[in-house]
Formats: sequence, C-alpha cells, structure tokens
Amino acid sequence: MGRYQSPVGEFARRGFASASGAARVWERWTARLGGEPPVDLAMFEPVADRDLALDSLERFEAASPALFREIAADEGWLHRLLLVLGGSSVLAQTLVRHPTESRVLAVEPQHRGHDGWRAFFAHRIHVVDGVAPGSPDALRLANRAALIEIAARDLAAPEPEELVHEVAAELSHVADAVLDLSLAYARAEVPGWELARLAVLAMGKTGAEELNYISDVDVIYVAEPAEGADADAALAVAAKLAAAQARICSAHTAEGSIWPVDAALRPEGKAGPLVRTLESYRAYYAKWAKNWEFQAMLKARPAAGDLELGQEFVDLVWPLVWQAGERPGFLTEVRAMRERVISLIPAKQAEREIKLGSGGLRDTEFSVQLLQLVHGRADERIRSRGTFGGLMALVASGYIGRADGAELSRAYRFQRVLEHRVQLRRLRRTHLVPDEEEAVSQVARSMGLTAEELGAKWRDSTRRVRRLQQRLFFSPLLDAVTPLRTAELQLSTEAASTRMRA
Repeated sequence: MGRYQSPVGEFARRGFASASGAARVWERWTARLGGEPPVDLAMFEPVADRDLALDSLERFEAASPALFREIAADEGWLHRLLLVLGGSSVLAQTLVRHPTESRVLAVEPQHRGHDGWRAFFAHRIHVVDGVAPGSPDALRLANRAALIEIAARDLAAPEPEELVHEVAAELSHVADAVLDLSLAYARAEVPGWELARLAVLAMGKTGAEELNYISDVDVIYVAEPAEGADADAALAVAAKLAAAQARICSAHTAEGSIWPVDAALRPEGKAGPLVRTLESYRAYYAKWAKNWEFQAMLKARPAAGDLELGQEFVDLVWPLVWQAGERPGFLTEVRAMRERVISLIPAKQAEREIKLGSGGLRDTEFSVQLLQLVHGRADERIRSRGTFGGLMALVASGYIGRADGAELSRAYRFQRVLEHRVQLRRLRRTHLVPDEEEAVSQVARSMGLTAEELGAKWRDSTRRVRRLQQRLFFSPLLDAVTPLRTAELQLSTEAASTRMRA
C-alpha cells in the first residue's frame, strides 16, 4: 500500500466502518492504476460515510479518469466532492453515473437566490413558446445537480445551523424552477394547453420558502380560461396539465425521481376538483372552509405558471387568513390538532421523531403560526409565511421574549439541520433519528459532532422546545385575546411585551 503499510489497520485507524472492505477498494484501485491513487486518506476525516465516499470515488475515477485527475489536483474541489459522495448515497450514484455534474463543485458554491436558480435551469433546459421539448429526464438530472451544489455548500459549512435558513430557501427556489419547467414539459403532452391560464401555488414548507432536501411539494392549482376560450374546456385542459405535471415530478426513471406533488390541501382534499377558478375558491372559503384550511393558507405563494393569476389567489385568501383567529373554536381546534398528531405517532418512534414528535419541529412551527394568527389580525409586522422569519418578527414585536426566542430559534435550527442530514443520507422522506449505531455516527459526523454529542443535543433540544411550547401554546394571554375582535387588538410593541411578562 506504499504510504500505508497495513491497509486494514490504516482504514480502521481512520474510522472506516469496514476497514477490510475499504482496503479491498483501495487495493483494487491501486492495481488498476498501477500505483496508489493520488488521494490523502486524511481528507476522509470529516466525511459522513467514509466507506461510501471511497467506493464512489474509485468508481468515479474509473468512469472519468481525466476529470478525476483535474479534481485531485484541486484540494477544495476534491474536498467538496468527497463530502457529497459520503453525505448522500443517491447523489453519489448520480455523480458516478454523470461525472461531469461534479463541475458544479469546481468552485465553492454560493447563494444563488431565486433568479440564480432560474438561470441555472434555463441553461440546461430550453423552453420554446412555453413548451419544453424532449425528455423530462433532463429536468430530473438538473434537479440532482442543483441538490449536489446545495448539499456541498451545506455539508462544508463550519456552522450549518447558521446557514440552514438559506439552504431551505435555496431548496425552495429550486422547487419553484422545477414546478415551472415540469409545467412546460406537461404542455408538450396536453393538446390545447393554450386554452387555460394555470397558476401553481406553493403551500407548506415550499410556500414558506423553507423546504427540505426531499419532501412532498404541496400545491394548489388555480385556473381561468384564456381570452376567448370556453370555460369548461379551459378547466378540463388545466386539470390535464396539473395531472401531467404531477406524473412528471413523481415518475421514477433511470435518472431517478424528483418528488411527489401533493394537491391534498385543496378544497375538499383529494375528493375535490384538482383545479378550480378564483370564483370557485372564493365561494368555498366564504362558506365551507375549516379553521385549519386558513392556517394552511398562511403559506400560500405563487410559484409557477401564471404568476399574476397566482397572486390574485393570494390576494383573495390573505385577508381571510387574518380573520381565522376570530372564528368559533379556533384556539381549541389548533391545540387539539397538535395533540392529535402526537397521539398518532407509533410508540417505538416517538423519541426519534424529529418533525412530529413532542418537542420537535412541529411544536415550534405550530407555536409560531398560532401566535401569528391570533396577534397578526391587528399587527401586520408579524405576518410572515415562514417559521424562521415569523419567529424573528414575533420576538422583535414583543410577543415572544428575547431569551425564549433565542432558545427556540437555536433548537429549531439544530432540528432542521438534523432533519436535512437524515434525509440526505438516502434522499428519502424520513423524519426519524436513525436507530442504527453506524448511521447515527455518520449523521453526527456530517454535523461536526460525535454520536454522543448528537444524542445529547437532540434530547436537550426537545426538552427546551416542549417547555417553551407549553408556555407559548397554552399562554393565558392567548385565551384572553383570541375572543377579542380585531379592533380591540391594537397592541403596541411595548404593550405586548408588558403582557408577555405578566
């Protein structure tokens, strides 16, 4: 082994899970090259899954020797590549299958923003008169390339909790571009698509611009006939476009899948029409909508398609969101909904559930939303779609004390990073802390922690969130102000602070 006299012992010393397996990969690689690979094993130290990274790097080099030599000569590029290869088995497979996609890592990734990601996808996928020709596999690969770039920046961050809000926003901007381009591919499948104006409203974490690496993307579709088009024909075409978009995004091919599009937040859920007009939505929300539906509308945002029509929908529902707190039973229903979610978690998963468990992400998110919906009726300063921004606004406006807000923010950021790392490993929609020892070690290493530190920090975060959630969610102030009409809720920041201290 040249530099490394005892292959198995060397890989064991460097923390590879299967020292013998890693040694076999290294020896196979050495034999094929006729000499040792030009890689310092010390570079694997911060990598989550070192064994996976080594095996993937050997296969990457075999697939593209010239590109590998270029990467090996650039320590920063090689570092970023190793982090991704060992951070996600699915992204590693993509890089081995398409080595040139590693060029997105040639320079240190930076924040692109909404327009930057639109340009990234436009460079790869050409749309002609609203239609994307060819196979949607190009979109699937472009999405993977975007995830590779975002993951490299995320995994290389010395303080990932300080970056997590940007990572979530970048993932949301990528989703916007994918929604827009999948609609362009859908138009190629639907004759007469020009008859309908179709808007795609992002909901949930996508609408809040706080998306995960892999998640259902919640949407609502709004359609209107194009000028001179028959209304019924336009709605039929719009429904076909929406269905085609969902198929394109969820289909599994040789290039993998993107994510499921979920339109279940629409009126009447899956039993209701996939697409409605503005007037139909107006009638439904005026007469039939339940309290939780207005809570969901807090995050509605135009994301793709006819953005002007999408904004008309937001303009329709936004005032209704801030009237929801006055509806009968609102506070009781929101509290009961949270308790019901917790009660449905299987007992064996309860202590590992990052998203839905007691003290997990949902407790912070529901607490922020509840305070927004109650106090935001009269205070526009706290009307924010996202949890990150909403929490900051509630603290700045005095509805949450600064110390409590800082504590809640730290716990939420840690839990979001943990959720991201858990999902990245296999690019699966999971919200459970792993229960396998090696998997926990890999997730911990990707966060710059030991397994013991990760476990302690996770348990501490849930304890803190539970305590703060009880204080905020069941605050006597909420019971006192929720029955008040909007005109009676004109709290200044100073008055809000005084009440919170009471």
